[in-house]
Amino acid sequence: MKKIKLLFFSIFLLSFQFSFSQASPDYNGGFKIKFNEDGSKYLRILSWGQFQATYNDNVPDNTSNLSFNVRRARVLMFSQITKKFLLLTHFGLNSVNSSTLDPVGKGDGAQLFMHDVWGQWSLTDAHAVGAGLHYWNGISRLNNQSTLNLLTLDSNRQSWATIGLSDQFARHLGVYFKGKFGKFKYQVAINDAITNGLDTRTPENGGAAVYGGKRILGSKDAGFAYAGYFEYNILDAESNFLPYKVGTYLGTKTIFNIGAGFFTHPSGSVKATQTGDLIGENVSIFAVDAFYDAPLSDNGSAITAYATFQSNNYGEDYLYSAYGTGNMFYTHVGYLLPGAVEKSRFQPYLSYGSNSYDAVSNNRNIFGAGANLYLSGNNSKLTLEYKNQKFVGDATGTVTLQAMIYL
Repeated sequence: MKKIKLLFFSIFLLSFQFSFSQASPDYNGGFKIKFNEDGSKYLRILSWGQFQATYNDNVPDNTSNLSFNVRRARVLMFSQITKKFLLLTHFGLNSVNSSTLDPVGKGDGAQLFMHDVWGQWSLTDAHAVGAGLHYWNGISRLNNQSTLNLLTLDSNRQSWATIGLSDQFARHLGVYFKGKFGKFKYQVAINDAITNGLDTRTPENGGAAVYGGKRILGSKDAGFAYAGYFEYNILDAESNFLPYKVGTYLGTKTIFNIGAGFFTHPSGSVKATQTGDLIGENVSIFAVDAFYDAPLSDNGSAITAYATFQSNNYGEDYLYSAYGTGNMFYTHVGYLLPGAVEKSRFQPYLSYGSNSYDAVSNNRNIFGAGANLYLSGNNSKLTLEYKNQKFVGDATGTVTLQAMIYL
């Protein structure tokens, strides 16, 4: 009964109409400090916050079904004094809740940390090289997903396929190259893998692989990881000025992209033989995907659709948290209802993901249904989503209402 009440209350909030423009007239590109008349020397500042209330139907008896969460609180800044150089800094908080708060703000969950900090040097107008803690990832579009303009409540977690295993929150420390040849775009990177990843297990004799090659075998054999993503823009061309991929354009462009990407980490995982000898196993992940976003008519309606297939090899019978050796299929589709751009816009969507693992016979199946209410385009919106996940045991259902502001 409580779940039903929360769902109807959330739907009421999303159904309430506001009169804001599709793109805020006060936004005008956001905060940009110009250091010369034509604006070629500048400092650009972005800030956003996502605030959630979640109802979970599968919790212990002594735990409340309802919880509150600051999903993200971020500040991103980048600047150029000439087109030859760019410096980007991105810091913030993630998933701040009652369990991660600290009495005086010093706990691990309450700390600001660097998400990105990199410098970039232009080789030509179309090609560049950069270095630092960066987000120029491989594998797929969703592994390069921006969190400013998501179609769904959040990105598909399994698409961030190395988060915390070889990187810091989907960012690697390394060198990248990026560029374009007409409508063909590329990005490749050589990265120094994290030593103290989330998988702290010790390989068991004759057991499954453990993602801890650099920690266990050392940096000489397992220090570096390699990644790349390649895409072709069949219709309108997207910008690759920054790595953050757009989730939905709300019908303002006609986009149809196909892409393919990879991630490899030689000896990234370790397996122990029956006699205890340690053997490095190569991690290799490959994906193909397609993205479509286009207006459907002159009445303001639009469609956003995405699909990807991903092959995951983390080592023999690897399974840790949501990640494991096997295959993944994921798709989502959203429909922007007709309406005037000077008023709020409503966009229902569906998502589905299925993950198979070599280590077990059960698939992890995730179904989502939700809707976005755009108060001022992607700069201010409400999202209501129901998600059902089933893996091995009983299914878990959550209802989440999120309010977001992006400046």
